[in-house]
Amino acid sequence: MLESSFGLSFFLKAPQKSTKLRFIYLRVIVDGLAKETSTKRKWDPSRWDQKTERAIGSKEDAKALNFFLDSLLMKINECKTELLYNGKFITSQKIMDYVLGRIAPRVKVLEEFRRHNQEMHALIGKGYAKGTLDRFSITINHVGAFIRMKYNCEDLEFSDLNFEFIKDFEFFLRTVRNCSNNTSLKYIANFKKIVLRAMDKEIIQKDPFKNFKGRKTKITKKPLTTQELYELERHYFTTDRLNVVRDVFVFQCYTGLAYIDAYQLKKTDIKKGIDDEFWIMSARQKTGSTTNIPLLPQALAIIEKYKEHPLCVERGTVLPVTSNQKMNEYLKEIANLCGFPFTLNTHMARRTFGSTVTLKNNVPIHIVKEMLGHQSVKQTEAYAITEQMTIGHEMSLLNKKLNQNKPKMSPSDIAVLGRLEKEINAIKEKYNIEAL
Repeated sequence: MLESSFGLSFFLKAPQKSTKLRFIYLRVIVDGLAKETSTKRKWDPSRWDQKTERAIGSKEDAKALNFFLDSLLMKINECKTELLYNGKFITSQKIMDYVLGRIAPRVKVLEEFRRHNQEMHALIGKGYAKGTLDRFSITINHVGAFIRMKYNCEDLEFSDLNFEFIKDFEFFLRTVRNCSNNTSLKYIANFKKIVLRAMDKEIIQKDPFKNFKGRKTKITKKPLTTQELYELERHYFTTDRLNVVRDVFVFQCYTGLAYIDAYQLKKTDIKKGIDDEFWIMSARQKTGSTTNIPLLPQALAIIEKYKEHPLCVERGTVLPVTSNQKMNEYLKEIANLCGFPFTLNTHMARRTFGSTVTLKNNVPIHIVKEMLGHQSVKQTEAYAITEQMTIGHEMSLLNKKLNQNKPKMSPSDIAVLGRLEKEINAIKEKYNIEAL
């Protein structure tokens, strides 16, 4: 912000003890408010010109003093320019603090990132999930490694961030860290949150992400088809661990629960609804949104199967779910034994519920949204991956609609067309022509 009035002057001030030399003082006045301080330099009044506010003469000591005062004036002008650039008010106190070196320490990128992660850690279970903190922890490790590699230092000030930093960080993620395009953009989005937080705290004024454009690669995450789900349900595995993991996965396919929600599902979450049937009535761990899901017979059968399982009894849970890492590891083995040409993972079960089990069977998308615990229908639309069989079914219905109003030929009409076709073929043969 521009100041209404600004004044700056150097002058001599007599010390308390009577001496020939006097201290040179600096006075700054902004909007009528004055601040002054000693420059810690002494000078002979007989060699001082108050009009020019500089030392008189061409001796080396006079040149050195005048150079010092000019440098001090330049420093004050730099301070004014920086305040203007950052959109801050210019005050005599701010300028004096700058001259005397009493400026706030500049906040560094990784310091602020660590502070953010510490705050997030304290809020786990109170709006944040541990998985979210884990992703930010991985991001800060990537940012720290990039800074060390490119700048050969342990941290940077926020003022050092610019568009080049962001582009180079993206390149680092995709090459050195070997991340995919979408994974790289997720880490960049996490880092951007820290930068925006710094902007909100007025640590940094200019957004280095302003001109950065990242485009996610659209990935089709297919659910299991009806046939694949049928084969998985009926496949016999020789080891109990695979049978348990398969059952948990199938349970997710018929309930739409995410891994963590299936892991934490308590027996007390199974309640009777207004229809006198059993429902899952709980809150999603990720968002806290209420989830009400009527239990299908396939899911009820799995609940009954494991109600006396030692792990379920010990934890008071519905299913004996292992760690997500183990679950995905065993699911890969299961997919291989079932002969599936793809890898199974826990999230595929949720997609199978959203697409194959519900939407394919004409459950309205807004109902599926509520059962999945989504915040908006747009999230649910990503799960609405229509199966090839469904497309074929819909096109068959369309074909019937298009042809149902066409006039039908009588048997006599068909006979006439047959005779005409024979006569045309005879003419072709007589005159040796290919087309008439």
